[in-house]
Amino acid sequence: MLRCRARCLHLGATALWSPQAPARKSVPPSPPLNLEDRKVFQHKTNWEITRGLLVFLLCSSPRLVQKAPALLSVSRRVLGRRLWNCLLRLTLYGQFVAGETPEEIQDTLRRLQRLRVRPLLAVPIEEDVGQTKEGEGWYDSNAQAILACLDLSVRDPSGESPRNPMMQLKITALMAAELCKTITLRLQEQEGALDLTVERVFALMKGEELSFGCLTPEENLHFQKSLSRLRSVAEYAGGKKVRVLVDAEYTYINPALSLVTIAMMAACNTQVPWIWNTYQAYLKGTLKQLSQDVALAERLGVCFGVKLVRGAYLQKELQRAREKGYPDPVHPTWEATNESYRRCLDFALDRASRGRGRFELIVATHNKASVEHAAQRMEEMDINKNDGPVCFGQLLGMCDHVSLPLGLAGYAVYKSIPYGSVEEVIPYLIRRAHENQSVLQGIREERDLLRSELKRRILRKP
Repeated sequence: MLRCRARCLHLGATALWSPQAPARKSVPPSPPLNLEDRKVFQHKTNWEITRGLLVFLLCSSPRLVQKAPALLSVSRRVLGRRLWNCLLRLTLYGQFVAGETPEEIQDTLRRLQRLRVRPLLAVPIEEDVGQTKEGEGWYDSNAQAILACLDLSVRDPSGESPRNPMMQLKITALMAAELCKTITLRLQEQEGALDLTVERVFALMKGEELSFGCLTPEENLHFQKSLSRLRSVAEYAGGKKVRVLVDAEYTYINPALSLVTIAMMAACNTQVPWIWNTYQAYLKGTLKQLSQDVALAERLGVCFGVKLVRGAYLQKELQRAREKGYPDPVHPTWEATNESYRRCLDFALDRASRGRGRFELIVATHNKASVEHAAQRMEEMDINKNDGPVCFGQLLGMCDHVSLPLGLAGYAVYKSIPYGSVEEVIPYLIRRAHENQSVLQGIREERDLLRSELKRRILRKP
């Protein structure tokens, strides 16, 4: 449904926003960053506060999150499709999703714009190992949905040209996860590593006639078609001046994702980092991998973009390591993960400060200490906080007590925003909830702020 609606969204976006961008208005000086502002939620309606409290209460229960797929399936049968959709639109969907139609999406973007927050649109399409689709049709239709997302990303509700628009991309929407797993395994072998080089993948992406001896004929054919789709997305993004943030996923496919992402960088990042790669600080080898990839980009003469996250697949990575009998790839403690994030952040900030626009970074975290550290380093390095090479990112519907003060203080801050119908987006949200249980259990401060604001209104305190 989402993929069939791609053309409709493209046409709707064109009709809703004028392509002519008026001159920007001057912006008054921003106040200093204050992440302890207790009045941060005063802009929210009573219903938004109540809904947030309810949703955070439900999401903070690991047991309830684990049972969510079964509970949603049963409730849909009991309530019927229409009532079920209505109930979810009032709760989970309304909290975390931009909407389904161009008009709903525009309304969400307008509300964020008033709060000085920028959109980071995400198409909720992905695939895991074992879910491979037959033929190329599913992946081709996904490519059209992603191109429509790029169109939406450049349409600003105010009529102005948006500042540095961004969108998220899952490689497995355009390339089979099984092939990503196979390529990852081949990269661990000497012959495969010599065969599957960035240079050769880039050459195939450009349309040169070649194949990889470590892959079967069927795998080679699908790889060629996948790279063609990825190149079309990357080139369209560059033409629209939209930065594409490629998500990292599981360790058993990440090396393949990084390989094709850097090939996309080689194709499109000659002057500006339109294509970015994601690095998960909870993995032990992240700083080393980041350093190696930056060195490779410099050797290729291309710009580099980094989305730095802590990581979302903790439980599955731990379980897989135990089952397969290999060393745990994840840092053993929360403190070690925090230290890893800080070291990766310092490395990236240093590169961004002297990269002359050829190295860019999004500090994608809900952790206040990391945000404060990044903001302090940016000030020390004299990095422009609004139109410079560094920005911040959080999820829509969460962490507003960090996002809103960042926007108020003049920092470039984005919200990751999925969109689509209830049936399309709810499974995506459930997967994210399973992966981000540590984040969901850490929403106590935001929940307390919402409760305090609701209490203040009930008691009519100033």
